[in-house]
Amino acid sequence: MNQRPGRNELQADQVLCEFCTAKCCRYFALPIDEPDEWKDYEYIRWYMIHGETTIFCEDDDWYLMVHNKCDHLLEDNRCGIYETRPQICRDYTTNECEYEDDWTYDRYWETPEQMQDYMDAVLPKKRGNSIRSAQPPLLPVLG
Repeated sequence: MNQRPGRNELQADQVLCEFCTAKCCRYFALPIDEPDEWKDYEYIRWYMIHGETTIFCEDDDWYLMVHNKCDHLLEDNRCGIYETRPQICRDYTTNECEYEDDWTYDRYWETPEQMQDYMDAVLPKKRGNSIRSAQPPLLPVLG
């Protein structure tokens, strides 16, 4: 199995992206407002039940991460539209990219159930209306 070189081990004629798994092309993260009440957290849970989304915090900032591979990522992890790629891709540098795959977040939730557990732990007990539907009554037992 070939080991990819460390960032500082590259030769002058080598490009970091030649050895990368293109992690930066497999998701995008958008800042979101820090939730501070039940309704805010319920919306976050709603994002998460749509699949392939996670939430993370870095410092005091909250982010919605959407795990979705770029349509133009090629089999060799290179960009299929490199010459016409969007400006956000042009502005991105490898100076602080996730090449090493060892990034961690201050807080990270992968499932809506994890978020529910967090909500239950940090929020006061819920009173009043919810954005969730009411639980239906139980069906009668037929004998």
